[in-house]
Amino acid sequence: MTQTTPSTAGVPSPVSRRLEVLRPGPWHRRLTAVVGVGAFFDLYEVFLGGVLAAALAEPWHLSQTQKSWIIAAGFLGMFVGANVMSLLADRFGRRRMFLVNLGMYSAFSLLCAAAPDVNWLIAARFLAGLGLGAELVLVDTYLSELLPTAVRGRYIAWAYTVGFFGVPLAALLGARLVAEHEIAGVSGWRWLLVAGAFGAFCIQWMRRTLPESPRWLEARGRHAEAEAVVARIETLNEPGTADARPVPAPRKAEARAETEAQTEAQAQTEAQAQAQAQAQTEAQSPAVPTVRVPLRRMFQPPYRRRTLMWWIFQVLQTVGYYGFGSLAPVVLAAKGHSTTASLGYAALSFCGYPLGSALSIPLIERFERRTLIIVAALGQAAFGLLFGFADAAWLIVGSGFLLTVCSNVFSNAFHVYQAEIFPTNLRSSAIGIAYSLSRLVSVVLPFIALSVLDDLGAAAVFTGSAALMVLLCLNVGLLGPKTKGLALDAI
Repeated sequence: MTQTTPSTAGVPSPVSRRLEVLRPGPWHRRLTAVVGVGAFFDLYEVFLGGVLAAALAEPWHLSQTQKSWIIAAGFLGMFVGANVMSLLADRFGRRRMFLVNLGMYSAFSLLCAAAPDVNWLIAARFLAGLGLGAELVLVDTYLSELLPTAVRGRYIAWAYTVGFFGVPLAALLGARLVAEHEIAGVSGWRWLLVAGAFGAFCIQWMRRTLPESPRWLEARGRHAEAEAVVARIETLNEPGTADARPVPAPRKAEARAETEAQTEAQAQTEAQAQAQAQAQTEAQSPAVPTVRVPLRRMFQPPYRRRTLMWWIFQVLQTVGYYGFGSLAPVVLAAKGHSTTASLGYAALSFCGYPLGSALSIPLIERFERRTLIIVAALGQAAFGLLFGFADAAWLIVGSGFLLTVCSNVFSNAFHVYQAEIFPTNLRSSAIGIAYSLSRLVSVVLPFIALSVLDDLGAAAVFTGSAALMVLLCLNVGLLGPKTKGLALDAI
């Protein structure tokens, strides 16, 4: 994979400088809203598995293994999609892969709605997952590359706040449509899948107006296109919003980031010199320093430690975060509640997802990202234990609600964080490969969790989850770099 590095590592490029000094305005808010609505359908689909498993258990006489596969199939598709689509996004661009992702999801979600049996449904959910595999990776990558440092965390949190309304909606619609059984002669659960496909189709149309990432264009050596995109953003954002003040040099507090940047620059010097000499021999094109950035760069200083930390993180966070959301309806049914009651309790608990996401907005620029991740993870562990041991309806809903509030402070903090710790020419690939590990764990999780649920009960499931979240906190605290307030070029 060949990328263009237009500036010395740690020093803002011309395009980066212009994006950083542009004051947040209407264009940034529209961008955040459109990307956030796209995230809505990814999150809607992720948490739909548990709803479908609970809704179809009786009418289709599902075994425990079949229920596990209904939940796991989408995650398996996302695992493959996250690896493939994130790599393609670094090669072909962020915008193009946005359109491909949602187009695939729309088509295969309709195929899910037409499923005549459980095997068809499982296969179609796998294919739909392929389309959504890199969706949240691209949300993080794309927004981080277009938003100024001062609002990067806050605006990404806003995008996810919009997106997380998809979670309680999936449960609320599930409870309602399952209770209705049929609407217009079509089973209620099928309408859940049709709704997801139709909405994604609408967002596909909206996203045709999104520009390509100027940082990505610049990293590919397409400087004229990058400059044109930035000029258009400056015009659309509002006349006079561009600030001529230069980006300040790194502060003393950023010494660690500057040191790592210098290490990166030294590692690339020889390759840059060789590529520059070759480019100067081309009569029809200007000399553009280029550098090969293979994926093994993730395992070399200064990124090796970050890669290791983030791979461990993605394996562990899946159990605490996706474990609750995807398994809550099944866990409640195992406690003896009816399908309709289980989906209703889950829907009320899931209302904490958008609220927690909104709560993260004022917090995410005030506290260091990794500190916020650790505190929120401990909250998930505590309220997860309470949910596991709870029997009364009010305590189930209350602890589940508080757990989901903590979950989305946690989620927004880590989505901002992962987009900050890798450079532009590796960003999508590095976080996509790491993120795919969470999807792979999500494939295995239903089989293990439902087996433990049958043998030992809900309390054992959430005790194990709490222990893993404590390990996650140690991992981030010991290995994670600081990023708050630093420009992407300086991290």
